[in-house]
Amino acid sequence: MRHVAGKLYQQPFNFFPDPKSSSRASPPPTMNTLFNTALKQSTSLKRDLSPPSGTPLTPSLLGQISASLTSFSRTLDSYSDLAKTELNPSKKDKALERIESFRAELQSFREQLKELRAQSEDVQSSVNRQELLGRRPHHTGTPDNPYSDAAIASAPSAHNPWAPKPKEGDSLGMNSGDYTRETHALREQNFFANTNSALDEYLARGQAVLGDLGQQREMLKGTQKRLYSVANTLGISGDTIRMIERRARQDKWIFWAGVLVFFGFCWLVLHYLR
Repeated sequence: MRHVAGKLYQQPFNFFPDPKSSSRASPPPTMNTLFNTALKQSTSLKRDLSPPSGTPLTPSLLGQISASLTSFSRTLDSYSDLAKTELNPSKKDKALERIESFRAELQSFREQLKELRAQSEDVQSSVNRQELLGRRPHHTGTPDNPYSDAAIASAPSAHNPWAPKPKEGDSLGMNSGDYTRETHALREQNFFANTNSALDEYLARGQAVLGDLGQQREMLKGTQKRLYSVANTLGISGDTIRMIERRARQDKWIFWAGVLVFFGFCWLVLHYLR
């Protein structure tokens, strides 16, 4: 049995999976890592939400800021979950205070983004309206005598009773048609602007979903690593048990063979030496 025990101690126990498979899974984040990540994201959001005065934010930049806010919120959720499992009371309280501060900043960032988005929409609507007004043909040239055209136009009608009389609603109809076209064009521009904003929001949501899928992938890698470790441990334990059983059977046969030899030797001694 000592020989068996010696072999058991000499046999290497590999309780860890293959280094190639273990190197793929990244270590779980710590509270310090999550705090530094949240601090960097907060600083970046403060910089993005403070553009130079008079410079409107583009829809693409607004979508990028929205995606950054989603990532910041996800980081705070991970930080909060990890802080709740902290055993040290002082570290736990400090982490919870930091989380509350970050939550307040997140709410402030969302309000600032809402205001900037409203300002950007107002500026875009104003620019579209100015462009539409600039496309309308305006004839502002006036002659030296403002009554000359009126006199020329009214002369035939004064001497000719068969000349067509101008209608009073013609000018009103022309102005109404121009206003209708301008209104439809402005609505079209607003529709395109809203469509661009919606597409930016969809892209931001897609980036957030992609980040969530990346985190789930890391979690699945860690689970796979632990499963490999358990399977490796169970495999070594089974081999060890089978080797012990085989050695026990061999020792049992040796024991009974020794008993038979001992009794045979005793019989020979008693038979020939008595």
